[in-house]
Amino acid sequence: MILIGQYDSPFVRRVAIALTLYDFAFEHRPWSVWADADRLAAINPMRRVPTLVLDDGEVLIESSAILDALDEMAGPQRVMLPRSGPERRRGLKVCALSTGLGDKAVSLFYEGLLHEAPSQTWIDRCRAQIGDVLTALETDRARSPAAFWLGETISHADIAAACALRFTREAHPGLFDPARWPRLAAHGEQCEALAPFRAICQPLTVTMKEGA
Repeated sequence: MILIGQYDSPFVRRVAIALTLYDFAFEHRPWSVWADADRLAAINPMRRVPTLVLDDGEVLIESSAILDALDEMAGPQRVMLPRSGPERRRGLKVCALSTGLGDKAVSLFYEGLLHEAPSQTWIDRCRAQIGDVLTALETDRARSPAAFWLGETISHADIAAACALRFTREAHPGLFDPARWPRLAAHGEQCEALAPFRAICQPLTVTMKEGA
């Protein structure tokens, strides 16, 4: 398999960490959606990452859809999300909140990077959404006395939250207050200490030629 995209993207990173935890061999092509847009378009017309090319040439796009396919490949005994019931719905909600957090953090990052006169209305909206999502995730994490979000083993919810949190903290220093969201801060530190998180990591790139 071939994973396309840079690891400073929280979406590419969550897929790469899942691939690693599932012990799936893959080639990583750290293409930029800016500098490598033309060759990316030949594989994914949306020119977005992550893009995963399977061994038979099938192309998968969008991190949640990619992870759904990887779960099927891994099988029911290894899958990193319950297959049914309330805990599955909870895990999916945490993933949705986390990817939403990542999306808003990316939008806020590029608002200042792409526009000479950024929209203060858009900035305020993104900041409000980010703060509300962080509070929702903090509250939900408080419901979990276990080592990880859904129990004693790591799940897609843990990975999504940690990756989105790292990007948010790097892209917007000062926006995340560990004292306000202590359980999220602890969760992020716990995940980032794990070997796959340490191995699959890239400092946030800020230039348009080398962007995520």
